[in-house]
Amino acid sequence: MNHLAHALLAGSDPDWILGGLLGDFVHGPVPTNLREGVGHGIRLHRAIDVYTDAHPVVVALRGRFVPPFRRYAGILIDVWFDHVLARDFARWSDAPLDVFSDLVNDLLRRHRDELPPNLQRFADYMRRAGLPAAYADSAVVGRALAGVGTRLSRANPLAQALPVLQALDAELRAGFDVFFPDLVAFADRWRSDAIAGRR
Repeated sequence: MNHLAHALLAGSDPDWILGGLLGDFVHGPVPTNLREGVGHGIRLHRAIDVYTDAHPVVVALRGRFVPPFRRYAGILIDVWFDHVLARDFARWSDAPLDVFSDLVNDLLRRHRDELPPNLQRFADYMRRAGLPAAYADSAVVGRALAGVGTRLSRANPLAQALPVLQALDAELRAGFDVFFPDLVAFADRWRSDAIAGRR
């Protein structure tokens, strides 16, 4: 999943949300000097990624991409699922999308000194681009994927992926509608277990 989903699935605790956003930017063991909720948020982010990659709906959707896009199907699905989530955000959250997006950006701004430099740069980009709310616009998704493509070490087709995603949109939305309730339930259980000391 991508940034909007990770922030939403982290629950209402700001430290957990911050950890959920840090998940793509902290590698290796979770640092021991973090606040407990931030550490839990990073671990939840990782658990969500593992759960998502193994879910049969996501596995089947990856198979719908043809070369040269199939190699990057995981990235494409993650980002497009944020687009699907943003388009129908009221179904999944009591907070309006723009309010939730402002909350995410304000959280990153208030904790800027705690962020690694790569997340500081990404937080600046998110604010300028109006993310994560702007993921509701498919053109923004296309630009975001092109940006991801420039950060990968090998040549890739991500800048040309938007028409492919648009052609698969109905299938991806149908898959999301089956998959995302499972993921919400998984994240809720994971948070409950962690709060109860079972994680």
